[in-house]
Amino acid sequence: MLIPCPLCGPRDRREYHYMGAADYLDRPPPGSLPEAWDAYLHLRDNPAGRTRDLWQHECCGAWLEVDRCTVTHRVFGARLLTEARDAG
Repeated sequence: MLIPCPLCGPRDRREYHYMGAADYLDRPPPGSLPEAWDAYLHLRDNPAGRTRDLWQHECCGAWLEVDRCTVTHRVFGARLLTEARDAG
């Protein structure tokens, strides 16, 4: 599986560390109820199909949001995490 690093170009997935689903970025705000934190920490989807994941490229250190399919391993694209947060 090739992941397109915006800084280094397409690279083999062995150069990356998988850091979890992109919804890890949607933390409950400070002062949230324990139920919100419980849901954030423990109630995760495990979809078969298209997902947004967080990956870190070990060569340049960039954090990426990768749009990929968990069934076919097709990568639709990747962008720097800072760009993904600005667009969201």
